[in-house]
Amino acid sequence: MNNYEYIVASLPALQLEDDRSDNLVVQELVDEIRGQLSERDAAVLDVLLSGYDDNRLDADFYRAALKHGNRFIRDWFRFDLDLRNTTVSYLNDSLGRPDKQDMILLEGRETEEFFELQDAQNVLNLGDILKRERSLDELRWRKIDEITILDSFNLDALLGYVAKLKIIDRWLQLDPDSGRELFRRLVDDIRSTYDNKKQNLTI
Repeated sequence: MNNYEYIVASLPALQLEDDRSDNLVVQELVDEIRGQLSERDAAVLDVLLSGYDDNRLDADFYRAALKHGNRFIRDWFRFDLDLRNTTVSYLNDSLGRPDKQDMILLEGRETEEFFELQDAQNVLNLGDILKRERSLDELRWRKIDEITILDSFNLDALLGYVAKLKIIDRWLQLDPDSGRELFRRLVDDIRSTYDNKKQNLTI
């Protein structure tokens, strides 16, 4: 059985260090988490990680993800697909391309509502490209928090942590200062979650 509490508690101790590149540290964090999981849970983590490989993001991937046995995988990639399609739709409109070009439209989802649609459209209409990208990732960050709001020491909490690490990793490449700021925010969130949980157990 996985000791989720131990894994979560150990995460804040893994800090960005001066003698290694920031991106390497992020990958080490992901590897550290994976190495402490059971084979079954590691396979779920691998599904999450495969969703960051552009070559795998097709209709078959999303179809499988939306039917996956893990709640975080289902909810996260449902949001991810809707956000991607909203972004592609915006680009199609901006560039004068056919309405549904390059969108991934799965049969049976025609009536499903994208609750963050208006927020996403507002972000996409921002003039500053860097601010737009940062705001899109803020939407992703908040969605992770929403999905894992009741999770502290379980697999979904770890999956949410890794999903945030992938956001951080992207910003370490785009804007290192922003990436480090997000990393500190994630560490503070984990510390707060762990401390509050331990305090509640002692009351």
